[in-house]
Amino acid sequence: MPLEIACDESGSEGEKLIGGQTDVFAHAGVRLGIEDAAACLVELRRRIRSPAVEYKANHLLRTKHRRVLEWFLGPSGPVRGRAHVYLVDKKLLLANELRALVGPGVTPGDELLAAFNDVLRTRNRREPAAGSFFALVGDTAQLRAKVAGLRAAKVLDPLVPAILRAVARWSEDGEQVFLVHDEQPSLKGERLAEIEASPGLAGLKFVDSRTDPRVQVADFLVGVARRIAEDEVNGNGDAVLTTLLAPYVDSASLRD
Repeated sequence: MPLEIACDESGSEGEKLIGGQTDVFAHAGVRLGIEDAAACLVELRRRIRSPAVEYKANHLLRTKHRRVLEWFLGPSGPVRGRAHVYLVDKKLLLANELRALVGPGVTPGDELLAAFNDVLRTRNRREPAAGSFFALVGDTAQLRAKVAGLRAAKVLDPLVPAILRAVARWSEDGEQVFLVHDEQPSLKGERLAEIEASPGLAGLKFVDSRTDPRVQVADFLVGVARRIAEDEVNGNGDAVLTTLLAPYVDSASLRD
């Protein structure tokens, strides 16, 4: 029997890596049976005591529920040792791609990063965004060809690499992995085929998170992980929460 892992993401904005709603992308995988996951949700509801029909990560992130969050992430909590989180600092990902394109000596300031993000997201090289980028770094046929190649590869969206990493992480002991993932309408065609061809993947099923308690637990974990990591990126990190999150963070995460 393959190992079933429930997954969810937080902070996904496609190829928009700068100027969006989030600064960090997070993807979580949780190894819990349905009964254990359901029991976790019951306990969270008992501790939080909110009248909300559906609980989300923002319930745990409220100041008044700090002790519940520390329990959830802590050594006596329901997911310690049974979950992992892959984090991506979006600006760092963009800066790395820019340096790979134009050379390590470039200084990736916000203006240049925004122009680079725009030129990779546009499908028309004559749009103003493209002109803005080439005006900043130099307009050559060779550079335009490289940019066109990056556009075609869609290198900026971290979702597919995150799922591939989840498969690699959970199958590293030789077990085949079956992913139960929150619905992702953007995963189709070549992007879905790339995931399905991943070594170690036994299968993949997309579900509505409200119908699977394991995915709901992954939703809690990935939501709080993204917020903790984002606070750290923005210089507002909480040392206690960062320490509690550390055992979950994948070593392959892209962060400073």
